[in-house]
This record gives sequence, structure tokens and C-alpha cells, in this order.
Amino acid sequence: MTNSSDMTNNQVNFSAPRGFATTFKSDCKETFFPDDPFDNFKDGKPLVRAKKTLQYFVPCFEWLPKYNFKLFRYDLLAGITITSLAIPQGISYAKLGNVPPIVGLYSSFVPPFIYAIFGSSKHLAVGTVAACSLLIYETIGAKVDPKDDPALYLHLVFTATFFTGIVQSALGFLSGGGKVLLLV
Repeated sequence: MTNSSDMTNNQVNFSAPRGFATTFKSDCKETFFPDDPFDNFKDGKPLVRAKKTLQYFVPCFEWLPKYNFKLFRYDLLAGITITSLAIPQGISYAKLGNVPPIVGLYSSFVPPFIYAIFGSSKHLAVGTVAACSLLIYETIGAKVDPKDDPALYLHLVFTATFFTGIVQSALGFLSGGGKVLLLV
């Protein structure tokens, strides 16, 4: 049994509350400049630093030398499984966005291919989604009717996706608060 005098000696030490400016500055620093990923090897040899930097921006250079036949078998099985879903899904999403089905076919294998080179997660599914297809159709379809001028409609769709890709690539390169998912 403890007596009440022992319990009063254990006090919690609270730090002084921080002001708004200090808290805001700290939050912005963590959001826009997260922990330095190059800190672990910044004092290393120049060749090692260059290799680690390249591996940070293009992760396939890190895992590709360790790749083996056993991993290939699993990737092949996963690829066949995902292909059986992603190709019809991509074509369907192309129809939702009112673009030719071949665009949906490309959208089902180009994003995963790019993610295999620049992505860092083995457990992430990348591809088109219905929300993006509907958003593109509603936004651009409000300005240009795809039935009246299909060439202009396609040009605007490709322009919108191109600029989305540029913004996402820039955020990924600048590490805008972490890794950015390629959604389009």
C-alpha cells in the first residue's frame, strides 16, 4: 500500500505552451522540409553519395540488383491477376471519361510501369479510378461536347492529364510533404 505523501512527489513536468508563430513555423518545416533523406550518407565518398541519391529518386536501382527468379515468379502471377482486372477496368473508365477505349488500355499498363521504376512500395496498386474519369468528363465536357468536336475534347483531356502529371512529378521530386501517389 502506498501512502498519499508518496503520490504527491510524482509530478508531471509540463513545458510552457508554444505560441502560434512557433507552432506554425514548426509545422510548415515538417510539411515542406521533412527529415533529410540524405543525412545518413552526406559524409560518405562522392561515388557512394551519388549512388544513394540516385537510388532515392529512382528506387528500382536499389531493388533491381537484389531481384531474383523467385520474386519474378510472384510478380508474374500478380501481373497476370491484375491484368485480368485492370485491362477491362481501364477500358470501362475510358468509356466513363468519353475517350477511346485504347486510351483506357494504355492507362491500365503505363502507370504501373512508371511506378515500377519510380515508386517505392511493393504493396500499392496504381491505375485509373472512376472518380478521375468522371471528373475529367464533367469538367471538360461542360466546355466542349465530345460528340460535336471529339478532336478538341481529346486534346483538352490530354492537356489536363499532362499538366496533372507535371504537377505530381514536381511534388514527388521536391518531396512535397512525402511521396506523392500517381493518381492519373
